[in-house]
Amino acid sequence: MISYIKRVQSRNQTEVTEFIFLGLSDNPEVQGVLFTLFLSIYVMTMVGNLGMMALIRMDRCLHSPMYFFLCSLSFVDASSSSSVTPKMLVNLMAERKTISFNGCAAQFFFFGSFLGTECFLLAMMAYDRYAAIWNPLLYPVLMSGRICFMLVTTSFLAGFGNAAIHTGMTFRLSFCGSNRINHFYCDTPPLLKLSCSDIHANGIVIMAFSTFIVITCVMIVLISYLCILIAILKIPSTMGRHKAFSTCGSHLMAVTLFFGSILFMYLRPTSSYSMEQDKVVSVFYMIVIPMLNPLIYSLKNKDVKEAVKKILHKNML
Repeated sequence: MISYIKRVQSRNQTEVTEFIFLGLSDNPEVQGVLFTLFLSIYVMTMVGNLGMMALIRMDRCLHSPMYFFLCSLSFVDASSSSSVTPKMLVNLMAERKTISFNGCAAQFFFFGSFLGTECFLLAMMAYDRYAAIWNPLLYPVLMSGRICFMLVTTSFLAGFGNAAIHTGMTFRLSFCGSNRINHFYCDTPPLLKLSCSDIHANGIVIMAFSTFIVITCVMIVLISYLCILIAILKIPSTMGRHKAFSTCGSHLMAVTLFFGSILFMYLRPTSSYSMEQDKVVSVFYMIVIPMLNPLIYSLKNKDVKEAVKKILHKNML
């Protein structure tokens, strides 16, 4: 892909070789505050997600399908945040907020890959909860280690494959006019606005793929939770129903935050499109949600809290 981009650039020397981000604000004082805020969030994101991965690996009680998916989600959250936040932090302190053409393509590809992977992972986690509650006796068979590995691998392949198509479609275009991106990272709408090529096909392909992926994942989540609700209502005791539903609470909150922001971002009418709105929503799902996920799963999960207590107790002895 990168070699193709270089060949395109060599054929047309007038094309853009770097982009300039307009960012979230051009006020130096505001930029200083944003740098401190986003640096704090990024540190918390990395500590939370890498800590969750280490905790799941260290505690044998967490070696189950649910936590295998959670470990994968933590890796994706740490990676997606790292694909955007470090460059944004550098640009907040830099006089010229630039990124090379190839750097923009790489950022576009990786954040798109991890974003797509997270969509599929959250859907797979909903199916996992359905399998655990609907038929606990068959759960070890339905969600064996081999099946879990295949589901996670499929999620990554689908996410990276979708991003490769988007990246190829976007960066085959010519950028020969303005190179000022009205955003803090290389996202689809502001890049398409800068292109001097026909972007009609891009709009159709990107909308078709994005809609298909989001709707498919949302439908898997909704059907899984409908089946979970039916199964919970069949449980005779109130305590049993509460215990069954509590295992889904963290995932349900994570799903609502993630898909809510994605649906607002990509599936709204063109007439209501606003770049400033996009920046705020992008900050939420690219920077804030990866920080919140480990907090959600640790604060509302007894097994995780017990694992943390055990490790702290062991280190104190």
